[in-house]
Amino acid sequence: MPHGAKLFLVPTPIGNLEDITLRAVRVLREVDLVLAEDTRTTGFLLKRLNISTRLQSHHKFNEHQTADRIAELIAQGKSVALVSDAGTPGVSDPGFLLVRTCIEKGVEVECLPGATAFVPALVGSGLPCDRFCFEGFLPQKKGRQSKIAALQGEERTMIFYESPRRLLKLLEQLAQAFGGSRRASVSRELSKLHEETLRGTLAELALHFSQKEPKGEIVVVVEGR
Repeated sequence: MPHGAKLFLVPTPIGNLEDITLRAVRVLREVDLVLAEDTRTTGFLLKRLNISTRLQSHHKFNEHQTADRIAELIAQGKSVALVSDAGTPGVSDPGFLLVRTCIEKGVEVECLPGATAFVPALVGSGLPCDRFCFEGFLPQKKGRQSKIAALQGEERTMIFYESPRRLLKLLEQLAQAFGGSRRASVSRELSKLHEETLRGTLAELALHFSQKEPKGEIVVVVEGR
């Protein structure tokens, strides 16, 4: 395989554009193709960075069809970068399938370090962060209650992603399963102008968000048993 032909996983800012790394900018500028979860979102970012690399759509609805083709393209000598709308590709975003396909086909994969939402939320929560489990988005309907029940005995700090309109429901369900006195934090709009982290018990946080509707991207961190 020609030198430089590989899949690069490139983290992008979760809000603040200053969080892009110098290395990420260089890679996005030098590769032959950038795969984007949403070409409009990434197009805006690349324009701000004065990067004109060709963009192609790669998201959860088409990744099964495109993974083999992309891996073949890299095997033929092209360098490709994969980005999600925000943060590190593959973490609650498309990417895993393409990475696995490339590895199976002997294509080199390199992941750059960079922005991801759960790390600042975890470290800033005040809860133990030496051992933790990342749960991402819980199932919306089928399997949701059984998943929460399965976590009742979890001793590590737990991390969840949630949408603003389902946050209150999540806090109430976790309080019911784990007990309302369990400590937790809710971080929203991380790295953005209105960044906020609220800390308290699950019961206190549920009460707060029952009175004040949350906005923005949300990370919930919950103390282990």
